[in-house]
Amino acid sequence: MPKNSKVTQREHSSEHVTESVADLLAHQEPVDYKRSVLNVTGETWDKQKEGDEDLDAENRPAWNSKLQYILAQIGYSVGLGNVWRFPYLCQKNGGGAYLVPYLVLLIIIGLPLFFLELAVGQRIRRGSIGVWNYICPRLGGIGYASCLVCFFVGLYYNVIIGWSIFYFFKSFQYPLPWSECPIVKNGSVAVVETECERSSATTYFWYRETLDISNSISESGGLNWKMTLCLLVAWSLVGLAMIKGIQSSGKVMYFSSLFPYLVLVCFLVRGLLLRGAVDGIMHMFTPKLDKMLDPQVWREAATQVFFALGLGFGGVIAFSSYNKQDNNCHFDATLVSFINFFTSVLATLVVFAVLGFKANIMNEKCVVENAEKILGYLNTNVLSHDLIPPHVNFSHLTAKDYNEMYRVIMTVKEAHFKELGLDACLLEDELNKSVQGTGLAFIAFTEAMTHFPASPFWSVMFFLMLINLGLGSMIGTMSGITTPIIDTFKVRKEVFTVGCCIFAFVVGLIFVQRSGNYFVTMFDDYSATLPLTVVVILENIAVAWIYGTKKFMQELTEMLGFRPYQFYYYTWKYVSPICMAVLMTASIIQLGVSPPGYSAWIREEAAEKFLFYPTWAMAILISLIILASLPLPLVFILRQFHLVSDGSNALSVTYKKGRMMKDISNLEDNDETRFILSKVPSETPSPMPTHRSYLGPGSNSPMEMSSAPNGRYGSGYLLASTPESEL
Repeated sequence: MPKNSKVTQREHSSEHVTESVADLLAHQEPVDYKRSVLNVTGETWDKQKEGDEDLDAENRPAWNSKLQYILAQIGYSVGLGNVWRFPYLCQKNGGGAYLVPYLVLLIIIGLPLFFLELAVGQRIRRGSIGVWNYICPRLGGIGYASCLVCFFVGLYYNVIIGWSIFYFFKSFQYPLPWSECPIVKNGSVAVVETECERSSATTYFWYRETLDISNSISESGGLNWKMTLCLLVAWSLVGLAMIKGIQSSGKVMYFSSLFPYLVLVCFLVRGLLLRGAVDGIMHMFTPKLDKMLDPQVWREAATQVFFALGLGFGGVIAFSSYNKQDNNCHFDATLVSFINFFTSVLATLVVFAVLGFKANIMNEKCVVENAEKILGYLNTNVLSHDLIPPHVNFSHLTAKDYNEMYRVIMTVKEAHFKELGLDACLLEDELNKSVQGTGLAFIAFTEAMTHFPASPFWSVMFFLMLINLGLGSMIGTMSGITTPIIDTFKVRKEVFTVGCCIFAFVVGLIFVQRSGNYFVTMFDDYSATLPLTVVVILENIAVAWIYGTKKFMQELTEMLGFRPYQFYYYTWKYVSPICMAVLMTASIIQLGVSPPGYSAWIREEAAEKFLFYPTWAMAILISLIILASLPLPLVFILRQFHLVSDGSNALSVTYKKGRMMKDISNLEDNDETRFILSKVPSETPSPMPTHRSYLGPGSNSPMEMSSAPNGRYGSGYLLASTPESEL
């Protein structure tokens, strides 16, 4: 008996000592309930099974170092959206003013929810299915919904990596193949390809040489064999990176996470040396403060925060589940969140430095073309030479001189000005041409790189960066599928990973037919946004309202060794659920207000045209949303009416290997609760984690336990120990 126990004190003191049931239990020798009279479940003891589950928990793979883990989380959260989505939103929604709502929402939504996912994954050490089954069995469908969304996103995301691989290999030639329009022979006459002449060389290469795109989603056009091979290479890379779990993917992250930063810094330095780069950056960050009052700006900022951190996919939980329990996941959440933000800003600087250079090139081209028109009008006496300012020199015409001449002609020839067909050639107009997604990466940016000295080198670097950004995100996305499935169903890691990649490649063939780009747009717009919003809301509710925010904060205090800020208590309980509910409502309204459609490339017109989805495509679109959300109500109904087991048993107490595992779901914060938490009332929380059981909801008595031999879902690391003060 420990010297400071109340029973020992009684022997040496005449003072009255009050003992409780909890006092007595604390110093009992631990008993294995399955071989004792405490076994009230009727469960037979299986030594082999118990040993296997202990071994599974103890031998769970772990990151080789903290750096490897941080790089994995950064590689997952920093993806293609940081390069081609954030700069577009920044330009569209007020330039520098957009950073304010984005940063505010990152702090009140992104950081708390990211911390929440890191914490539950690290504490329970299971994938998304096991985590949410453990916290709230009736909401166990959250994990399955996350897996489905990861699958849908992975299907089309890897197609984008395939496109980048195609451009990467095409970059090893000079001049770059998209720098000039192709010449075709029409009999004995060589002419420029009409479709290319009416658009541009980079646009033609993207739509015709790369995608060989059809005119609508209804025209399949068969498989594009070049893109099919690239997709096969992309899935092979993902499979090789994932086949050994974090032992293989962790090593890949050293390169795939760090290389993009090297490329971005190189592009930034090179871009700042280009003529016109400052114009692009100034245009980008000039704040339009009136935009901050627009609700649409806040909705788009919230959506970007949500997807930038990878919330709800299960990848964050999967990666954190391989951590030690005393890892400071609060520091990790803060670090990764702000690295993600600064990466987006860095990418925006790079993009608009390069687009500023491109805008200057295009503006000069516009000035030259329109100056030739004016010279023609002067030679045919349509315009008088008196309209031309005396200092203007057509052989060295600047944009400023042209604008002055343009205003004079427009004032004098106001009645017939439109007939002249002259353009204003304003740099601002070029900079305002918003491009995002594939339009930015495969058209605008590639066109700018054709004007770089040593353009093939920069093209190789750029597309290798895109491949690595995509690969880092794909590893996290696939971990959101493989980790929970392997944890829950105990399938072989290598077999399941290879089978998953093969199956995904076969299903993904829909994206490499000639109409495949339209399916990529459909999946990108509708397969994840609404289901993931619902998933994250339910995650928040499961922890903050069903499990209990106070209880969760206590768990974090013991796990981290310090109590998280009260800020998280209020954001988890009130702010984040309300904000996410508003975002979900806004997304539903947006779906209703904007009829689903896509931008089709019309070959005959050499231009994009907005088309509505046909009926069969609408059916696929709706099916995607329903299928991704279906596990949520399905699992709830099955467990609510006890049609399937949730793995819990309400009448068992588990004593095992010297550790008592307790569920105190319904206890108040009184002395008995503090004792069961291995603390006497007068004690302050120990700075070291005590590793007590991760408490699940639904208990009916203070001593209600899980019947599983190693805790629910075999979580053998969940311990309750006696604090050092009682030893």
